[in-house]
Amino acid sequence: MASDSGWADPLDGVPLLSTQDVTPGERWIFSAGFNVDAALTSTGRIDSELADLRRLSDAGARVAVLSHQGSHHDGSATALDHVAGHLSRRLGRQVRYVPENATDAAVRASEALAPGEIAVFGNTRHHAGEERGDPELARRFALLGEAVAVGGFSKAHRDHASNTGVLRLLPGRAAQSLEQEIRFLASWASPPQGTFRAAVLGGRKPEKTLVGLVHAMRTCDLVVPGGVVLNTVLRARGHDLGASDPGSRPDACLEAVRGVLDAPARARLHLPRTVWVAPVDGRRIVGEARPVAVVGGVPTGHAVVDFDLEPWAAEALAGAGSAVLAGTPSRYLDGQTRSAEAILSALSRTSGAALLLGGDTVAELPWAGPVSTGGGSALHLLATGTCAVLDALRDNTRRTGARTDPPRGVKDGVST
Repeated sequence: MASDSGWADPLDGVPLLSTQDVTPGERWIFSAGFNVDAALTSTGRIDSELADLRRLSDAGARVAVLSHQGSHHDGSATALDHVAGHLSRRLGRQVRYVPENATDAAVRASEALAPGEIAVFGNTRHHAGEERGDPELARRFALLGEAVAVGGFSKAHRDHASNTGVLRLLPGRAAQSLEQEIRFLASWASPPQGTFRAAVLGGRKPEKTLVGLVHAMRTCDLVVPGGVVLNTVLRARGHDLGASDPGSRPDACLEAVRGVLDAPARARLHLPRTVWVAPVDGRRIVGEARPVAVVGGVPTGHAVVDFDLEPWAAEALAGAGSAVLAGTPSRYLDGQTRSAEAILSALSRTSGAALLLGGDTVAELPWAGPVSTGGGSALHLLATGTCAVLDALRDNTRRTGARTDPPRGVKDGVST
């Protein structure tokens, strides 16, 4: 995948934490992306921030960590005490856990931090306003510090209160994790002229369709949809999909796919002749999967859980000079591994290089090659050359006059 308009340095005009002097006593908010389950199945998103957290702490900063996990909308947001515990072990110093984040008690806790002390505050997605970028919630978050270090590349495309919202109120800097991910992805944005490019897009999140598929069909040579992306493409082609997962924004995704199918495209779109279906109760598989022909439709009460990769597509993936996989293509954790295994096998033999995008994708699939912690954020960056948090940081610099020192006072959450 490559940017439509050619790749310009996305960090141009973005202030970096790596060039910022830090003095003892400064109050910093560290906006992280620790969307990691309590079992700590995959800790890459936490470990990527260790260097900056250690540097801020060693310099005597007082650090209030804000992060999300799960979603408010589906009730999956949980406490983050496991994150504080993991940070304590990795940093070799006590990291406190403060369950609140937008109350007067949370502000008092942040003000009471000793120089060099780090505390993880409550899950930002306990608030409904986090994901809609509520300005009042952002104002409450901003009271936890005097400046913002923004990490968590996995959320760089989100216009959320703890991500871009606080940057409208306080001076901000891009953490090293954000900087390093973006520099790493630069090589994927502009492959050499004539490179055969492929994209595999799966999972459930709508950006895999709204950004990934729409962009990849214009810039890649081969696109292999899986997961909800495949379901949406098959629906747009008029196939009956029974109880297959439509995703969280089915109407918008279906409209986008119809637009893609009606427009001229560079890419060849892989459509399987055979999908594997299983009886489901909601999203839970309750019976054995079996193959059915796509043209015959999916039986009532059944859902697509996997598909057979066509031999020509496997051969094309193996010969790609540049390939990305964003989103698990099948219900892999439920034992539906056919398409994923075929795709990973092909990518492991590719003549160029293959990259896996996204926390869930990386955690679920067995892959020893290069990865990026961001799925949607990487797709946004590769498609447009920027993302929401980079735009907010550039705007922050313009509004604050390119100030390099954190402000010494805050009134009502606004820098003074």
